[in-house]
Amino acid sequence: MAPTAEAGTAGQVAFASADGRRVLACAVLGSGMAFLDGTIVTVALPRIGADLDVPLSDLQWTLNAYMLTLAGLLLLGGGLGDRYGRRRIFALGTVWFTVASLLCGAAPTGGTLIAARALQGVGGALLTPGSLALIQSTFRPGDRAKAIGLWSGLGGVATAGGPFLGGWLVDGPGWRWIFFINVPFAAGVLWLSRGVPESRDWQASGRFDLVGAALAALALGGLTYALIQREVVAAVVAVVAGAAFVGWERRAPRPMLPLGMFRSRLFSVVNLVTLCLYAAMGGVFFLLPTQLQNALGYSALSAGVAALPTTVLLTALSGPAGELAQRIGPRLPMTVGPLVAAVGVALLHRVHPGGSYWPDVFPAVVLQGLGISLFVAPLTATVLASVEVRRAGVASGVNNAAARVAQLLAVAALPLLVGLSSDQYRDANALDDAFGAAVLICAGLMVVGAVVSFVAVPSELVAARPDEEVTRPRCAHHCAVSAPPLEPGRDVPRRERAGDGRERPG
Repeated sequence: MAPTAEAGTAGQVAFASADGRRVLACAVLGSGMAFLDGTIVTVALPRIGADLDVPLSDLQWTLNAYMLTLAGLLLLGGGLGDRYGRRRIFALGTVWFTVASLLCGAAPTGGTLIAARALQGVGGALLTPGSLALIQSTFRPGDRAKAIGLWSGLGGVATAGGPFLGGWLVDGPGWRWIFFINVPFAAGVLWLSRGVPESRDWQASGRFDLVGAALAALALGGLTYALIQREVVAAVVAVVAGAAFVGWERRAPRPMLPLGMFRSRLFSVVNLVTLCLYAAMGGVFFLLPTQLQNALGYSALSAGVAALPTTVLLTALSGPAGELAQRIGPRLPMTVGPLVAAVGVALLHRVHPGGSYWPDVFPAVVLQGLGISLFVAPLTATVLASVEVRRAGVASGVNNAAARVAQLLAVAALPLLVGLSSDQYRDANALDDAFGAAVLICAGLMVVGAVVSFVAVPSELVAARPDEEVTRPRCAHHCAVSAPPLEPGRDVPRRERAGDGRERPG
């Protein structure tokens, strides 16, 4: 689609203009679909399992099929947008995501739903990188921080509202509507996108690393299958594919994962912390709604509302926490935050059948939300500061993928570790025992993340490399619980985009 006559020019749109409001609304609605999907599906899992009469493994795959394709193709999706046009790929991702959502909602069996969710992840990989990229490439440099802040805040509303909306839909018209609800959102995105100016990286060239993407997907898929289905052959395939991926990335001319970045000790450490913290979060968000519904007898709406304080606190406090981290450095928030969250997660051990919300659930989710709010923004800022500014986009993409892989593996591994299998998730006693053990594992992962941060993360971030005039990497706004942002707000280097979308020296 070509931009309409009233569309502004890439890199020159003012925040307060009609074009600016249109671009921002388009980006918010598009990312809102992805944010909703990150929180809305987990609330519906118990009802999906009962309606389709599927074992726990099918529910795990309902989440992981989406995360597999999304995590495996995110970097490729961002590259396609840079090469062929960010608005074009964003619109294509919206259409793909919506068609797959319709297939999910109409799925007659667990296997069909899993396949449709995998297709939905492909659409998400095209859609997710484009949302914030539209803002970065469209608004004037001086207006980008303001636009990103509003994008983040409104995205937080979508994130916080996901459990409530999901519960209301599941208890009302049915779980299938958590997927059908994407249709009106997508219609709005496509209509608004007609007024978004196109932009691309005119210097992008060469082939995409399709071999690397395929090997990464095979390694992740094999490992996930091995954990969920408990298959040794799949584990061997995962190890071989993983080794082949590392070997290929070392010699590929344009690798999707530049392994040289891991020579930075800080970059490696922060991604290790990301794996620990987001695995813990993924495990809790996967099992808590099921525990509340199948063991404590909550309705889907009540289960969604029960966890609402976590996302509300993250939405409200991530900005101030990011500003605080800029003043005092990342070590303290990245140590204290996971410890506070660990206490909250450990308190979920008290959530048993017959318990009450206010003394048992509420304090746990509040502490969890406070802790997560403290560490998400400084974690991303530290990733950005650990590499050259010119590689900040790749660094944040790798960190985003690490967070999603961590959650994928947590969903696959936790039931195996705590002995929850087959139809036991429908048995209140078996589920309660497994949930109690699982939250202690998740709390332990939070503590590991805190210890690694205290030992290896510096108290002060180095500002920038000498070839880039940037004051200090930052990420003051972040509200999504599924992963760090792909292109977080940061100080702009000495290059701006010209009106035709090309980069020019500042």
